[in-house]
Amino acid sequence: MNSRILALIAAFTVSFIYGLNHTIAKDLMPGIVKPYGFILLRVTGAMLLFWIISMFYKSERVERRDWWRFIACAIFGMVLNMNSFFKGLELSTPINSSVVITLSPVFLLILSAFILKERITLLKGIGITLGLIGALVLILFGVKTQANAPNIPFGNLLFLVNAISYACYLVFVKKLVGKYKPITLLKYLFLIAFIINLPIGWSELSEVEWSVLDFNAIWKLSFVVIATTVLTYLFNIFALKQLSPSTIGVFIYLQPLVAAIYAMATGADQLTTLRIIAAILIFTGVYFATKNKV
Repeated sequence: MNSRILALIAAFTVSFIYGLNHTIAKDLMPGIVKPYGFILLRVTGAMLLFWIISMFYKSERVERRDWWRFIACAIFGMVLNMNSFFKGLELSTPINSSVVITLSPVFLLILSAFILKERITLLKGIGITLGLIGALVLILFGVKTQANAPNIPFGNLLFLVNAISYACYLVFVKKLVGKYKPITLLKYLFLIAFIINLPIGWSELSEVEWSVLDFNAIWKLSFVVIATTVLTYLFNIFALKQLSPSTIGVFIYLQPLVAAIYAMATGADQLTTLRIIAAILIFTGVYFATKNKV
């Protein structure tokens, strides 16, 4: 099996795990752990695992000129991205989160235009507009609250922040994946993320009553740390060695399908007419915006 096929499988697996995570993580908040505390748990667990794994690999030296990019990747990929997503998930719903996150490829296109000087055609411009309209439909006209979702519009707005920051992360980290080993990248990225997230999430993490957690909570927490954090970031770095950020972004389209099926199967969320309309606008917009990018 060639390396490109393995990279495509890795990218598919990442989006499949993220699709499940929309509901699994939602089930834990805020009853078991609050969002910022959850993120600190994620980055702490991932940092420890990546540093343990790195002991079995030859150490690499990071060039001084690359440290600013490491810091930028950590901020966009493991601080702003994670915190906005989990806080949004606490306030909104799994299906909303999986729909809005599909705007990441559109933001990747916009960033490429500014950073890589790629030209945005009329068709791509229409796609960007449609995608943003779809997101605004969810934010401005959707249900304001429902059970376990106290502020859906603001939560959806945070999903937009998540989509933008994730796109920034993919653009910034692309320059590093060809230069350093995945383990080298991730052990330092999560170390930086741990340092930044520590004052943000410590008070919420310290509130967790570990002694009373049942098996259901433990396996879900473990899934988020090991699968949603360690495996997805490792697989993403591996995939980026063979694929462009925009190609990686296309696999995000899988998330709403997986998230909707799992959320409805577990009774955590349901489809509505407005969500379907918003999803159609977003998917159509993303299709036009990325039509010639894959």
